[in-house]
Amino acid sequence: MNLALFDFDGTITHRETFGAFIRFATPRRRRVLGAPLFLPLVAGYRLGLISGSEIRARVVRFGFRGLHADELGRAGARFAKDILPAIVRPVALERIHWHRSQGDKVLVVSGALDVYLLPWCKQHGLDLISSRLHVENGLLTGRFLGSQCVNAEKSRRVRELCAPELFSTIYAYGDTKEDLDMLAMAHRKFYRWQEMA
Repeated sequence: MNLALFDFDGTITHRETFGAFIRFATPRRRRVLGAPLFLPLVAGYRLGLISGSEIRARVVRFGFRGLHADELGRAGARFAKDILPAIVRPVALERIHWHRSQGDKVLVVSGALDVYLLPWCKQHGLDLISSRLHVENGLLTGRFLGSQCVNAEKSRRVRELCAPELFSTIYAYGDTKEDLDMLAMAHRKFYRWQEMA
């Protein structure tokens, strides 16, 4: 049996979903207040002065702290059903179906949030490793539960979930530097849908 590891944002989808979900699920008042606050951070990110992990941590803290986890779960299910189908790459679904037809174990390994990825993965019969939000007494704390699932955390969690050495061939698909560590553990690596040497 082979193992196929797929990043989600920009690999399975043709655009990033984290920001889209933040806009979809954050209460309107917070969105309005937060827009001018986060413009400098977004500019810093585009200039390479601030990491994606730092922006995600700040946005989650501002947008979700104090919200009911059940409410966000319902928003995630709606986002998975109503928004994700329009932005999934046909080539990604074809490749996922090909791996499944070969009997491969297929994992989505993403820095995006399980609150909307889990319903999508369940619909497609896929396993998921992703970033998760911390909940206390039914409310979101505004923090991630553990580390964000990016960079070396991706391959660490894959190794924790399944023993990679037991698979004949490992395939990995990614599109940013946050995926490079996961790609490095694969026999066959695809970066932006081009196979790497």
